[in-house]
Amino acid sequence: MEVFGSEGYETFQAANGKIALEIVEKEPPDLVLLDMKIPGMDGLEILKHLKTMNPDIKVIMMTAYGELDMIKEATELGALMHFTKPFDIDEMRIAVNKQLRGD
Repeated sequence: MEVFGSEGYETFQAANGKIALEIVEKEPPDLVLLDMKIPGMDGLEILKHLKTMNPDIKVIMMTAYGELDMIKEATELGALMHFTKPFDIDEMRIAVNKQLRGD
């Protein structure tokens, strides 16, 4: 998260799916970085809730190697892209900037 703070973005972090949805409801973000594996509910369930709350919300998924079915479903649900762990933080930073600033 520090890399995005140093880029000038305000960031929020959630320990579980319930908190993530509460944060999005109170402080609607421009973009969500969402892990497929998060305590309380899986990333696909959270993505469905996010898209119900705001169909235009931008979501980038993070996933472990081998979750191809989940990646496909996330894309069908409206995720913009995904990063497989371990990922290059600079590649993610570039992708976030591109989505938010058009860099």
